Amino acid sequence: MSPRPMVRPGGRSARVQESVHTAVRELTAEVGRDALTVPLVAARAGVTPSTVYRRWGDLQELLSDVAVERLRPDTVPEDHGGLRADLTAWAEQFLDEMASPPGRAYIRDALLGDPDGTNAGQCSAYAAEQIDVVLARAAGRGEAVPDTEAVMDRVVAPVMYRILFRPDGLDAGYARRLVAGLLDASG
Repeated sequence: MSPRPMVRPGGRSARVQESVHTAVRELTAEVGRDALTVPLVAARAGVTPSTVYRRWGDLQELLSDVAVERLRPDTVPEDHGGLRADLTAWAEQFLDEMASPPGRAYIRDALLGDPDGTNAGQCSAYAAEQIDVVLARAAGRGEAVPDTEAVMDRVVAPVMYRILFRPDGLDAGYARRLVAGLLDASG
C-alpha cells in the first residue's frame, strides 16, 4: 500500500490522477459503483492497471481518494451578514450535501479506503476551513465568535454521527437547532 500524496501533483502525475478520477465518476454513473474494477477504470482512463495499483494500491483506496476529492468544497461559505445567519446557512448546506445519497456514498468510500485515518482527517479539515472562513468574517465584523473546535464538536460531529448511524429526522431544522444551541450557549 503506497501513501497517497496530500498535495495535488503536477505534470503527468496530475493528468493521470485527473483521468483516473474522471473515469471513476463516469463509470460510476454508467455502470454503478459495484461494477467498477481497476482494469475497467484503467481502460477508460487510458492507463495501465499497474499504474492504478502502483498509485492507489487497490480499488477501495482509489474510490476513497476520489471521494475525498468530491467532498472538497467548491466555494467559500456565503456571507449573509451575521454569524448566526452565516453559520446556519453553512450548516444547512453541509447537512444537505453530506446526507444526500451521493454524499453518503462519498463518506462511506472515503472511510472504507482509509486505514490510517488520513482521508477522514482531510474531510474534517475541509469542514474546519469552511468554519474558519465564517468565524473570521464574523470576527471582522466585531461579533463574538466561538472557536472552530466548538463548532466542530457541537455542529459538525452530531451531523456526521446522525448521517452515519441515525439518519432519520435530518433536515434543515436539525442543522438550525444545532447552530442555535451552540450560539445561545456561548452568547
